[in-house]
Amino acid sequence: MLFSQLPEDVLYHVVSFLDHRSLCRLSQVCKSMHRFVNRDAVWRKIAKEFLNTGITRDGTDIYPHIPLKDRVKTAQNWFNGVCKRASPLKWKTKLLPWLQLDGDTLFLSQAANIGAYHLHQGTRRLLRNPFQIYSGHQGDVCRFAVTDSNLISGGSDGKILVHNRRNHVSLELSGHNQEVNCIDSKDGLIISGSRDRTVRIWTLTSSSPRDTIPMYDRVWSVAISPTLSSFATGTACCENFSPLLIWNVERSACVCSLGSEFRRGAGVLDIIFESPFQLFTCGYDTFIRLWDLRLSPRKTEKSAARRLGLRRNRVFQQVLTHQKCRSCVMEWEEPHDSTLYCIQTDGNHMIASGSSYYGVVRIWDKRQTKCLQFFQLSSDPVSSPVYCLRFSSSHLYAALATALHSLDFKQSPIYIR
Repeated sequence: MLFSQLPEDVLYHVVSFLDHRSLCRLSQVCKSMHRFVNRDAVWRKIAKEFLNTGITRDGTDIYPHIPLKDRVKTAQNWFNGVCKRASPLKWKTKLLPWLQLDGDTLFLSQAANIGAYHLHQGTRRLLRNPFQIYSGHQGDVCRFAVTDSNLISGGSDGKILVHNRRNHVSLELSGHNQEVNCIDSKDGLIISGSRDRTVRIWTLTSSSPRDTIPMYDRVWSVAISPTLSSFATGTACCENFSPLLIWNVERSACVCSLGSEFRRGAGVLDIIFESPFQLFTCGYDTFIRLWDLRLSPRKTEKSAARRLGLRRNRVFQQVLTHQKCRSCVMEWEEPHDSTLYCIQTDGNHMIASGSSYYGVVRIWDKRQTKCLQFFQLSSDPVSSPVYCLRFSSSHLYAALATALHSLDFKQSPIYIR
């Protein structure tokens, strides 16, 4: 009996012991083995160990339309930093842009407008002219979130606009009296944070906030948990309490604080929930931190509330007296002591971060403490932060002050031999 004539369950067991190079050599033996080895089921175990293959920690496949073998090839380029650089969009005025990726569409904010750009389905090349422009703010767009049916934006005018992506009708939500620094939305729930030191909870059924939470500090970042039962807030850390707090959505009550040894001014600029119980943060203190909400809270002294003089503050007194303060599980330090403006993860092993100087993007492997790869995108004499970045299986897009940059990790593939 030939090897290719073995029952499929036996073949699957045999190939499970092979690495990616051996699998590719096996696929060159004959046509039948080539067809068998190219199946996603053969590559799934290997793909989970590579960076950004679309296989998350819980086994979910983010990019089921792309063959896993091709994704493993591209993953080696991510690991080795092999890519083609481009600047598909440039503008003259310095801005604070934000971007989001949704399938084959890239959304980019420029001043008071948000443009929706098509990405070529094969090459992922950005088509320069937007097919849709969302407007309505009197000032610059600070942040925006994209859902299946809506685009929700917060502006420096204090307004929140809900744009329907299907019929292009907009709903205005009024409540903040200063710029809306951050916003997140999932399944009809909207959380916004503002320079006016409040967090507001909204639903799509009303133009008024469902609840308003006084934060007593400027709010820089918010993120809703995948379960929709809680959300996280990050503040400027200008007061004597932790800038990271977890809140219950239904009760608008603080559940716990994260960390207790932040330097004054070490504000949290970005928060990413990777699962209902794990989240990543970054900010002015130059660290990417991983927090696990399943860990038992660390006890703090009862006299902390008195020492901090927060008796007038009902919300934060509640946090301190309940003594629920969780510690960081793991951290990665920016080697050049730069502020980290933004992060994104692949749901498994990879983190991408954007720094405050010279448009530096770094690729991290969570299994290592040191940076894996870095790319300096800004070539201007005056440096620019990476205000926002997003990536797909083959491309990374980064928004700087005067340009949108892209890194194409599929252009120069490493062929497995």
